[in-house]
This record gives sequence, structure tokens and C-alpha cells, in this order.
Amino acid sequence: MIGHKGEYIMSEQHEVRIHINRQPYESPNPTTGAALYALGQIGAHQELFKEIGGDREDELIPNDGTLVHLKHDQHFYSQRDFVIIVNGQKKTVTTKAVTFDEIVKLAFPTRPSGANILYTVSYEDGPKVNPQGSLKEGGTVKVKDGMIFNVTATDKS
Repeated sequence: MIGHKGEYIMSEQHEVRIHINRQPYESPNPTTGAALYALGQIGAHQELFKEIGGDREDELIPNDGTLVHLKHDQHFYSQRDFVIIVNGQKKTVTTKAVTFDEIVKLAFPTRPSGANILYTVSYEDGPKVNPQGSLKEGGTVKVKDGMIFNVTATDKS
């Protein structure tokens, strides 16, 4: 902005109300991605998204010095729901990665009884880092919407 004497004046930052994970915050505008992560106390292994609305995909906010221009009452969230298919049924998970045990529990909420029950987990239509494969006991896999898991229980006796 140019002042009345022709000198360059830096425009002032002003505070705007935004929402991170449904909690209201006051933030300078503009701000940075790193400042938003700190403001919302977003964990090291979480990502922050800006709600876009409509049928467009929400925007990932990088946790760095990238400048972010805010709008009053804009919404951000760190937890995204992923709809996956487990044994032919839609299930919703709220983390970007799932464990072997979590998938088995989604497939068999009431586990078959017996000391000799073994589970096999295979998946397909996953993200680029793991598009298909087998999930071993104790393992973790990244998920994406529409990812398919097949879980079988066998009695090894």
C-alpha cells in the first residue's frame, strides 16, 4: 500500500476467526501453514486440511512457511474420514493408516472363537505407496477412499 507521502507501507495483518477441528481460534491474516498447525495443536503425524465445499477435494495445508490467506469463519480439520470396503461392506476410518488389528476388528466385530484362529488380510485399490498387497499381523498400511480389504479367518487345526 502507498502512503500519503508516496512511501511504501506494509499492510497490517489483522486477526480473523477461523475454526480448526470445530474449535474457534483467532489468527493473524495472512498466516503460515506451520502457524495453523501450532495454533490447532495438530500432531506431528497428522495433516491439516482446508474445507473447500461442493464436490471439490479439500486442500492439504503444508506444515511449513507457505503463506495461507484466511477468510472469516473458514474451517480447517486435521481428521479426515476415509470410506473403505472391508469384506464387501463400507466402513469409515478416521486415520490415514490402519493396523492389521483394526482391519480384523472391522471385518469381525465378534471374533470367531478358538485358540487356533488365524487371519489373513489382503488389500487392493490403495494409495500409490501401497496399491495392493497383504497386511501382516502387527503391520500398518496407508488408506484412501474406496480401498478394498479382504479378511479371512481360518482355523489352523
